[in-house]
Amino acid sequence: MSILNETYTLSNGVEIPKLGLGTWFIDDDKVADAVKAAVEIGYRHVDTAQAYGNERGVGEGVRESGVPREQLFVTTKLAAEIKNHDDAVRAIDESLAKLDVGYLDLMLIHAPQPWNDFRGGNYDEGNLEAWRALEEAHQAGKIRAIGVSNFLEADLDNILNNGTVAPH
Repeated sequence: MSILNETYTLSNGVEIPKLGLGTWFIDDDKVADAVKAAVEIGYRHVDTAQAYGNERGVGEGVRESGVPREQLFVTTKLAAEIKNHDDAVRAIDESLAKLDVGYLDLMLIHAPQPWNDFRGGNYDEGNLEAWRALEEAHQAGKIRAIGVSNFLEADLDNILNNGTVAPH
């Protein structure tokens, strides 16, 4: 069995492929071809982010891959700068529209602080607001699993202690 077929099971039961195609630094006009080539050789997980500026192209590659959507796992990340509920709701819906793949398998808060203040100030309240938007999208069936990225223990404790869904 190839690592491309191996999965982990998230805490909510969703299976995530162990290996995924990262699309950071792949331009939006080139990423669809990269996604299709990766899927052709067996990749089933594609990772993007709002910050990468290539969600549209990733979605195109997924749609044109020739593999049924339910056999592919698509991850994206909420921009690190988004630290309020309304902007997070809008950004989640924008990612869904740009990707145009029906639903997301996983969406993460990209970082606990905006990139220009990484490991700087305290954004606990903003992270909770963004998390609440992810929880709502998850409950609505727009996202199968939600989580965080680049969080330190204190950042994660904030979500665990104050959110209603633990990161998957």
